Amino acid sequence: MRDLSTLAVAGLMWIGAGVSAPASAQAIAPEPADCPDSLPDGTTCSSGRSADGAWFWTAWPRDWNGTLIVHAHGGPRTGEPQRADPVEDLERSSVMVSEGYAWAGSTYRRGGYGVRMAAADTDDLRQIVWDAFGKPRRTLLHGQSWGGNVAAKAAELYAVSADGERNYDGVILTSGLLAGGTRGYIFRSDLRAVYQFYCHNHPRPTETQYPLWQGLPEGAAMPRADIAARVEDCTGLSLRPEARTRAQADALRNILSVVGVTADSLVAHLAWGTNLFQDMVWKRLDGANPFSNAGTTYQGSDDDVALNQGVERFEADPAAVAALAYDADLTGNIVLPTLTLHARYDPTVFVSHEAAYAQTVADAGRSNLLSQVFTTEALHSQLSIPQYAGLLIAMTRWLDTGEKPDAEDVLEACRTRAEAYDQSCLIDPDFVPSL
Repeated sequence: MRDLSTLAVAGLMWIGAGVSAPASAQAIAPEPADCPDSLPDGTTCSSGRSADGAWFWTAWPRDWNGTLIVHAHGGPRTGEPQRADPVEDLERSSVMVSEGYAWAGSTYRRGGYGVRMAAADTDDLRQIVWDAFGKPRRTLLHGQSWGGNVAAKAAELYAVSADGERNYDGVILTSGLLAGGTRGYIFRSDLRAVYQFYCHNHPRPTETQYPLWQGLPEGAAMPRADIAARVEDCTGLSLRPEARTRAQADALRNILSVVGVTADSLVAHLAWGTNLFQDMVWKRLDGANPFSNAGTTYQGSDDDVALNQGVERFEADPAAVAALAYDADLTGNIVLPTLTLHARYDPTVFVSHEAAYAQTVADAGRSNLLSQVFTTEALHSQLSIPQYAGLLIAMTRWLDTGEKPDAEDVLEACRTRAEAYDQSCLIDPDFVPSL
């Protein structure tokens, strides 16, 4: 084990944060590619690869309005990046192309965690597109989910070039993980501990035992299907309520009540708390623990006393927390108009992330540059389509006039596009999230 305190102070503990491209990586200039069918007729697409190994795609609508959107995707994906990976993000972002915006999105140079790495890859993509196609009239930075953390970090690091010119004009963050790394994942470490107290099968008593904050032992593998099977054995998750055993019903009710996740998202959160934690701990933090539940009092179960006495406890390594904060926490020192959209009942990235980000930005004295919008939905990856169009309209007006839009302005803009997309505007202008 390295001297973690020395590494954290030096800012070097985050292993691979600035890694170079894989040996097999080779830069590929944008080449013509077939556009997904979801894009409007006349769109021109291309794909290529950065010098650091990140695969990218671009899409240019026939009636381009002169603005480029650079997209940071969510996840993070832990597999080896593939050339076609950005196509899914492009299809999900098709409303932006339909509204006349050019779009560029990429994988990151490698799978796994690393916010600063992903932010660098995102800004590299901006430069690649500018070099290949010319600098557009405007460039917007967009982040979705974990990509919201990436885009917010990229905006802090790369908004202004060395010569003082702005690289971006505005930032849009949708369903963003904006509380940062040190706060954004604590509930999943809680989930691992609470789940194990009730289920005793991740790991099973017959398997190698390890601290739950590790995700998995170094070098081990566990596909999501295996995790789902363990959840099914313990909770009967897929069964009708009346078909579950008493033990399954009790376990499921207690886990969901204490941790606050939904039944539909339980397996996904547990999988992130397994494979993503393994990547974060072993490949990025030299095996050290960034999570703590030492002082946590769990509430909401049938027997909170028994839970708090019997749950596995772990204490974070301060150097690991510092390294994760350096990589993924946000300062709030924004210099660009920033507009966010988040569902009130998002089951994947809780809306409290927006409250945390608002406080961070306020502490930095930059609230005049942040406008937040919330919807009544219980979704994460794809909210009602005209709401994204409304964000774009509101951002454009903000940049044109210098007047910051509020939620009512975005709602009004959304309503102008609702009929075109045959979907409703579900924005709640009065909602304010809490921590």
